[in-house]
Amino acid sequence: MSVDWGEVYRSSFEDLVRFLHRKVWDAERARDLAQEVFVRALRHEPENPRAWLFRVARNLAHDEARTVLRRKRHLALLRSETEERKKVPTPDDLLLAREEWAQVRAALEALNERDREVLLLWDAGLSYREIAEVTDLAASAIGTTLARARRRLVDAHGEMEEEHAARN
Repeated sequence: MSVDWGEVYRSSFEDLVRFLHRKVWDAERARDLAQEVFVRALRHEPENPRAWLFRVARNLAHDEARTVLRRKRHLALLRSETEERKKVPTPDDLLLAREEWAQVRAALEALNERDREVLLLWDAGLSYREIAEVTDLAASAIGTTLARARRRLVDAHGEMEEEHAARN
């Protein structure tokens, strides 16, 4: 059975970019890496194309992280993609949004690799079965792993908010 890569691209590209963006924190680089994933995909016929794409994306993101560390580049912060973008933000709004994203990013980075991977894959729209394929975890463990990862993320974010409040 041949994979309809056009359909896979249409249904998965934006999810893949969002996943990669939260791994590399650079929107343009995330789009480039997503394109690279599809270039590699054209040479394969995986059984589950979507899970395969995210596995390749994860590996490319890990390679990117190693490159970033070697070159000591700084990561760019994600700009909010909410309805707030439709209105002209004030300097205070921009500062607050950057602080919030910095806290979310720091909370994500405080998690262990497995928790961060599972959360980002789930956020990218993968099913539990697909997350299991990408992470090599048992499909039956994904729900519990996600619940614990969410709790750890909330706890980490709460601690950072408390530290921020104590400084002000």
